[in-house]
Amino acid sequence: MSHHHAAAPVPSAWQHRAERDPRAWVAPTVATVLGALLAPVAFLFGGLSVMATDSCGPDDCSQALTDTLTVIFGTLFYGGILAVGAWLASWLLPWTRRWSVPRIWLAVLSLLPWLFVLLLVFNLPEG
Repeated sequence: MSHHHAAAPVPSAWQHRAERDPRAWVAPTVATVLGALLAPVAFLFGGLSVMATDSCGPDDCSQALTDTLTVIFGTLFYGGILAVGAWLASWLLPWTRRWSVPRIWLAVLSLLPWLFVLLLVFNLPEG
């Protein structure tokens, strides 16, 4: 009598997830194109947003304006690092169906800092 058990059959859902994903390139490519358009615009408008303090001077501006400018510059720096990391990870994940959902989420996440900066810039509070 043998003590070895027969290998359990692998469910077909797992086999499906291990297959190569022929559309794995779509989400990172869309994120690359949109990021290449959004990032420079976010840096340009984020950099120009400091001109909102021209009318009130650097010391007499409202706290809401200075807080928003701080968030804009923090998002450009830290969010930029996050965006590049998420973008890179969306390209570097294995191109199998198992990783298709995380790849899409990382691609979307890589665009959020740029969109957030643009949202803040176009909704600056009064000085």
